[in-house]
This record gives sequence, structure tokens and C-alpha cells, in this order.
Amino acid sequence: MRTLICEWLLGEGYAVRALPAQGLATSSHGGSEADLVIVDVPDLRGGGADTVRAVRAGYPRAALIGLSTRLGRSLHSDSNPARALGLRRLVAKPCARGELLQAVADTIGAAH
Repeated sequence: MRTLICEWLLGEGYAVRALPAQGLATSSHGGSEADLVIVDVPDLRGGGADTVRAVRAGYPRAALIGLSTRLGRSLHSDSNPARALGLRRLVAKPCARGELLQAVADTIGAAH
């Protein structure tokens, strides 16, 4: 999924840096320079919330889009739980190319 998302974004002209899930939230990856981080959010309790908080700590200036197999269909992208975690959008996965690109464009604008 990560490779496909990168291809979609690169195809639209976005600069992309794919990082492994392990250690993603560490600032050694230059997180302060990222405009957007797309993060897997399996749930809003426990692991999912912890992951989002860790990414937020590592990338304090970046907008966050969450991808979720469970939450995306049940919660709207602007739901209170999603906003409380600092997610700008919550997208159900699997998602269509257009759906993800629209969420990215709505969040950070078109590629430069």
C-alpha cells in the first residue's frame, strides 16, 4: 500500500519520502520539514492513538491524514475523535486513487 500511495503522489508532482513504520515518528527523519504525513490508524484506542501521537510528536508542523480499514467507513473525516488526535482527514482503506489524492489536495493543496 505504501508503494502504491507513493506512486500516486509522485505521479501528481508531490515530493515523497517513504519511511518504514518502525521509527517513523523520530525526528532523525527530518520530520519538521514534512508538510504531510499519511499514517495507518487501525483504531482510535490503544495502538492507533499512540501511533498518531508519536507521529505528531515527530512531525509537529505536518498535517496528518489517517488511513484506516475500520474507522474510515464508520467515522467521517471531520469527526470529533479524528480531530482530537490531530488528523486533518480520515480516509477508509482500501481507497481509490482519486479519493486519496483529493484528501491530500484538500489538506495541503496541489503539488508545486
